[in-house]
Amino acid sequence: MDDKISITICGDGGCGKSSITLRIVRSAWTHDYDPTIEDSYSVTRTIDGKTYSLFLTDTAGQEEYRGMWSAANLTSDAFLLVYDITNAQSLQNLDFFAELIDMEMENRQELGKCWPALMVAGNKCDLQGQRQVGAAEGLEWAKSRGCGFMETSAREVVNIEETFASIVKRVVEAREQYAAGQRPKFPSLVNPTPASQRVSAATETHQSAPAPNITSESEKLRFSESESAATSPQKKKKKGGFFSSLKCW
Repeated sequence: MDDKISITICGDGGCGKSSITLRIVRSAWTHDYDPTIEDSYSVTRTIDGKTYSLFLTDTAGQEEYRGMWSAANLTSDAFLLVYDITNAQSLQNLDFFAELIDMEMENRQELGKCWPALMVAGNKCDLQGQRQVGAAEGLEWAKSRGCGFMETSAREVVNIEETFASIVKRVVEAREQYAAGQRPKFPSLVNPTPASQRVSAATETHQSAPAPNITSESEKLRFSESESAATSPQKKKKKGGFFSSLKCW
């Protein structure tokens, strides 16, 4: 099976797409904000004992640059949609990119092509005191559209490697199902599926609820409340496994 995976990273300007990209490519982080028009990178990662070549495209988020979006961006094997947890509008603005991806998915469905992997990242989870988008809200946005979900911090290196590992696994799973002749109906990013109508098979997603290193009682209370809202009692009891060592401060 092909070991090359192309990933388009999209989202609003200033949400941290470039910071996430530079973390995975160069293990670097910069505080300076320089609006991206489009940058491409390649990096290798070994997942489940196999080495993959990842080709990353960091796309324009600023509205004035969105018209420069290349059609080639939509042919990727996976899409990472990034929003900023300290900016509620950035989650709403994912709708623009969701519409583009949705049209591409409809085209692939008609042509009988393999479906793309979809992942949502709520970035800047280190800024708990400035949070405007709860983990539960981000998770619901992702689940209703058949996407995986993570909260990340490029600054504190939280869930960066895990996010891309999850993307790779989703791409591999999609390719295996496609090779086996499975042709499921693609999820719609424009018309989200209500919770009551969802199936828990390929479109189900898993939340990584990062646990910040917090010290003050007010911070402990705030995170405890948000964690309770985002995670069911059954999932809280589930320990170990892929997400067991994840943390956020």
